[in-house]
Amino acid sequence: MKGVFDKKSFLPVNQALEILLRQPYRRVNTERVRIEEAYQRVLAEDIFSPEDLPGFNRSTMDGYAVYAEDTYGASDTAPAYLNVVGEITMGEAPDIVLSRGEAAQIPTGGMLPKGANAVVMFEHTNRVDETLLEVYRPVAMGENIIRADEDIKKGELVLKTGHLLRPQDIGALAGLGITEIEVYKRPIVAIISTGDEIVPASSPIAPGKVRDINSFNLDGLLRQNGAMAKKMGIINDDLDLLKKVLKEAFTLADMVLITGGSSVGVRDYTSRLIDELGTPGILFHGVAIKPGKPIIAALADGKPIFGLPGHPAAVTVSFESFVKPVLKLISGHKDPDHKRQPLIRAILTRNLSSSTGREDHVRVKLVEENGTLKAVPVLGKSGLIKTLVEADGLIIIPRDCNGLYEGQEVEVIPFQ
Repeated sequence: MKGVFDKKSFLPVNQALEILLRQPYRRVNTERVRIEEAYQRVLAEDIFSPEDLPGFNRSTMDGYAVYAEDTYGASDTAPAYLNVVGEITMGEAPDIVLSRGEAAQIPTGGMLPKGANAVVMFEHTNRVDETLLEVYRPVAMGENIIRADEDIKKGELVLKTGHLLRPQDIGALAGLGITEIEVYKRPIVAIISTGDEIVPASSPIAPGKVRDINSFNLDGLLRQNGAMAKKMGIINDDLDLLKKVLKEAFTLADMVLITGGSSVGVRDYTSRLIDELGTPGILFHGVAIKPGKPIIAALADGKPIFGLPGHPAAVTVSFESFVKPVLKLISGHKDPDHKRQPLIRAILTRNLSSSTGREDHVRVKLVEENGTLKAVPVLGKSGLIKTLVEADGLIIIPRDCNGLYEGQEVEVIPFQ
């Protein structure tokens, strides 16, 4: 196991998050959309039910609508006898009114006739003839039916503002006859790739050059989280051009992400340019995290700006740890939920060393062996994109820990 991380001027991850989450961010505006377009959008209004759902008493079984009291005491040896007075048609309101001692055949989902308060299943009956029914099992009042307001009551709060809409939510809205809703607009996030060594993905590789990986990686991460990416292109280490493009990005976007910068001087200048965009400016520069230590976070007149490291793994870890919760806040989420998606438990396959004072995020691959889920570390420098391609998620070594051990149960943060 390793020693102690030199943590001078580097914030612990939890403190960096606290700083980020208490800022007065400017939320995106709202828009009205049809529910077909609302999946994975953030709701911008409380939804109250305009009516009861399903709106009528309906059967949950194929069988017979009955008065429950008429079946009490029924058994195989002493069945209850009822008169069949008709059959319920699916999708239509019945004109039958049941009296005591009567039954009506009903399909699953059919509307109960007036007078009925339960449904007895076909399996517990025998049709003696066209009009006579034997019932072998008693049913309780309300058995095998859904009440008119059992699903959703009129006036009930169904969905709260800030809720990320799922398929089942869209279905509920449709069931209530709500076809348009107010949602937050998708944030526009500007991506600026910097560095003399960066060339477009379509370019042939020359000595000393690397293709632009980060803008494509970030584009995907932003799409996964409900945002729209605006690529501002690749900016070489030309400080005047960077200043111009940064101001343009700040004007048109709700958030700005800058990656890379090949020299110390350029990084320092980038930090100063970010700080000059507006108040309060730089929130922090440097966090005790690996990979991603040199991250810059800033706020300018309500808009967040991040300076991300140039290595792909560091970009991904920085996005998941810091950019994502802020993106959720400006998107209107009721809770930024920086703990991310549910964790997966697995057994670590080898020892991992770390330095206390720094939070390490280790890429792992999930492998099932003899019914046991194992986390296999994917080792390699943060500049290697292959380590991300091979990995299924991340495990975190806490800052007060000097490592994890083979055979230890760990929690894996899965990649989406």
